[in-house]
Amino acid sequence: MSDASPTPTASPAPRRSDATRTAILDAARERFATDGYERATIRAIAKDANIDPSMVMRYYGNKEGLFAAAVAVDLKLPDLDAVPRAEVGRALVSHFLDMWEDNEVLTALLRVGATNQAGAERMQQIFRNQLLPIAQKVCPDPEQVPTRAALCATQVLGMALTRYVLRFPPTTALVRQEIVAWLAPTLQRYLTAPSP
Repeated sequence: MSDASPTPTASPAPRRSDATRTAILDAARERFATDGYERATIRAIAKDANIDPSMVMRYYGNKEGLFAAAVAVDLKLPDLDAVPRAEVGRALVSHFLDMWEDNEVLTALLRVGATNQAGAERMQQIFRNQLLPIAQKVCPDPEQVPTRAALCATQVLGMALTRYVLRFPPTTALVRQEIVAWLAPTLQRYLTAPSP
């Protein structure tokens, strides 16, 4: 009988590329939060991460790709259990207006998502992970949840794009109550009406 204990297996050493990516993303989050999307530069982010700017480009392609990888957006959607079913559309439109008005990161991500594949994938992920569960709580037909959530996204993102990014004058001229009055019934129908 041997007293020798088994040799502990060493955990693999972290790869250098993982540490570089982490440093880049940490620096990018800090720089985007401090300077905003427009003023943040690849050069400044690379300097903060103590790496050459070419490394940022190697891992993320461009500023848009880096931004999409770096940002974490919590839509902080309301608990619909506390909202009467007939008021879900109004609650969501009001909530999204609050988010767009107060969150320049969300507006920047929308801008990036409209022109960059990584940004589009990030927007899709945010809405898939955060809006689908909300739709599941109120939709009458579970198999239609993805379609209904996507239709809601068309309204919310369309309003955000025309109001906060493209700044169409008729859209920017609308006051909050008007936006809620126009969009809430549409979201309500998308979420709770019988399928056509």
